[in-house]
Amino acid sequence: FSNQHTWYLATLSSVSAKSKAETNPTIPFSKLIYTYNHVIQGFSASLTPAELESLKNTPGYVSSVKDRVVKIDTTHSFKFLGLNSGTGVWPVSRFGKDVIIGVIDTGVWPESESFNDDGMSDVPSRWKGECESGTQFNSSLCNKKLIGARFFNKGLIAHNSNITISMNSTRDTEGHGTHTSTTVAGTYVKDASYFGYAPGTARGMAPMARVAMYKALWEEGAYTTDIIAAIDQAITDGVDVLSMSLGLDGVDLYEDPIAIATFAAIEKNIFVSTSAGNEGPDVGTLHNGTPWVITVAAGTMDRDFGATLILSNKVSINGLAQYPGNFTSTEFPIVFMDTCSNKTELSKIKQKIIVCQDPGKEDSLDDQFNNIQAAGNIAAVFITNSSSVDVFVQSPFPAIFLVQKDGDTVVDFIKSNTDPKASIVFKKTILGIKPSPRVTSYTSRGPSYSCPLVLKPDIMAPGDSVLAAWPPNIAAARVNQDLVFSNFNLLSGTSMACPHVSGIAALLKAVYPNWSPAAIRSALMTTSDQIDNTGSPIKDIGGNLRPADPLAMGAGHVNPNKALNPGLIYDATVQDYVDLLCGLNFTQQQIKTITKTSSNNCSNPSLDLNYPSFIAFFNDRGAKPNSTTVVEFGRTVTNVGDGSFTYKANVTPINGLKVTVEPDTLVFKTKYEKKSYKLSIEGPKQLHKAVLFGYLTWEDSGKEHVVTSPIVATSYKIEK
Repeated sequence: FSNQHTWYLATLSSVSAKSKAETNPTIPFSKLIYTYNHVIQGFSASLTPAELESLKNTPGYVSSVKDRVVKIDTTHSFKFLGLNSGTGVWPVSRFGKDVIIGVIDTGVWPESESFNDDGMSDVPSRWKGECESGTQFNSSLCNKKLIGARFFNKGLIAHNSNITISMNSTRDTEGHGTHTSTTVAGTYVKDASYFGYAPGTARGMAPMARVAMYKALWEEGAYTTDIIAAIDQAITDGVDVLSMSLGLDGVDLYEDPIAIATFAAIEKNIFVSTSAGNEGPDVGTLHNGTPWVITVAAGTMDRDFGATLILSNKVSINGLAQYPGNFTSTEFPIVFMDTCSNKTELSKIKQKIIVCQDPGKEDSLDDQFNNIQAAGNIAAVFITNSSSVDVFVQSPFPAIFLVQKDGDTVVDFIKSNTDPKASIVFKKTILGIKPSPRVTSYTSRGPSYSCPLVLKPDIMAPGDSVLAAWPPNIAAARVNQDLVFSNFNLLSGTSMACPHVSGIAALLKAVYPNWSPAAIRSALMTTSDQIDNTGSPIKDIGGNLRPADPLAMGAGHVNPNKALNPGLIYDATVQDYVDLLCGLNFTQQQIKTITKTSSNNCSNPSLDLNYPSFIAFFNDRGAKPNSTTVVEFGRTVTNVGDGSFTYKANVTPINGLKVTVEPDTLVFKTKYEKKSYKLSIEGPKQLHKAVLFGYLTWEDSGKEHVVTSPIVATSYKIEK
């Protein structure tokens, strides 16, 4: 044989032929699943017992092992991001050892297993924070993992002096803070799951980092006064990273307390990670479009949760589901009720699985869902292509959601059988979903209201159905009218994406303690992925599955291991941000609001921040037809690779625009050497499309580093 593969195929072919001749000639040919080149000398295949016996008598046979279900050590997002214990940023950073991450949120459930401090060394001596006692929260509840817990509600009380705060301590009464803080740095917890979905070992992005919780969001309300008090305290306490899954919509930088407070954090070299918001897919909905923080969009993972509908003809159909209750595997009659709009008819049906066809109108799935819930029955099958199906999958009654193609199979089965029956098996976790990641429809889009000349969001991270710790006394779901509880919960939102990036930044901070927040952000952005797991451009669920533009996903999907070795970084100093504020024509008063000093040096005002991305506005509505303009950007990159490198520029062609880079070759002789270049975009004064985009890449001659920056040209006008 010319190679192993052809030998294996021939072996299987002969084995299959033999067993077919001896047993049942209708058995389909057993498929070769994989040919292995390194892990074993051999292959995997799907065989009948007879074929296996036959295989054992073929020349060269050594041994065979039955395939088993693997327990994945995960709630999965760390694996999807490529983090593993043997190589890359986890071992190099010692899992984020001793980096201190401050989380501003709804508090924490300190008893959660995710905060166990097994194997952690003493708290770093530089830590100045503390564990405050309060209602149902004793200072002894902190440990070497949860090293700080403080709460801030004076602003809340000031707004309502008669208020009664139900839990006047850092204890979490909502769950959000417990979830985000364990996503960022939760310790290993075995056998974690959400009612049997997403089973595995849970852990955060930086499992050996320390967590300090600053509770500033309350069930009774949340005010920026309390939030900036929390940021202030976190700076004093000595956090290295700040994670904030919150923001304010439609405010200018000098009127955004969060932007102002985080400027102070940047001055102290604290990396600040924020969420983009959940107001997508409309453009210009993003908050935290602040130039000195990282703004995180939400993507999907390669994991779905579902159920299997098994028809009585033994055909199995997989669909989406997150029903948390237990469900019998009994077969029930199954009936098709078209659009399920007739409530009277629905209420007459008893002890049957009801199938509904979504007509695809606005809110039609919502109406069907409510009709079925009101009628009450064994279970429901919804056939829908709605992109908002995520909202319904955690249903309080047994429900499975099928795509149209699979739904047609079910309807055909019902119509062609006199006594159609089916059963449903819930709590399935499906890995390896393709394509992924995708941009979620809810993630808020740029341009940034507060600073449109800096492209936002910056980066995308997993935000959909993220499993993390949850307070056991807060309902995680509903089964019919009953509340059900869990130590872990699946949540979606940019709130979940933000702590992923906070944790990954902590890993980089552990490796490069002297890097500025801008350098870490640059490393994350320029090494991110624009390609999904099928090798195609990442698609946008909120944009009819067209390739996602940078106003939706920023530079791309975060790739922690690549960020460890970015090659070049786009650094920015506090003065660079001041130059930007001066260039924005802010008054001295407004600038002072942000910088907290009256001696602001405005000798070099510039709207061109040294940022790892580019956005140009071609929105002159009064322009003459065919008139063009040129937008120029200056950038300086620092070589952080060891040794000398020659980098060459490449720009993806962007239809209707001419993009040039000068010079297009950068030669670095030493580490930390800086080089500058100019990027120019020539295009019509009034662009006829809303968004055009492409990418600039700098690649070194040894192909060790590829430094990628998104380029956006847009005709949007930001209305203030």
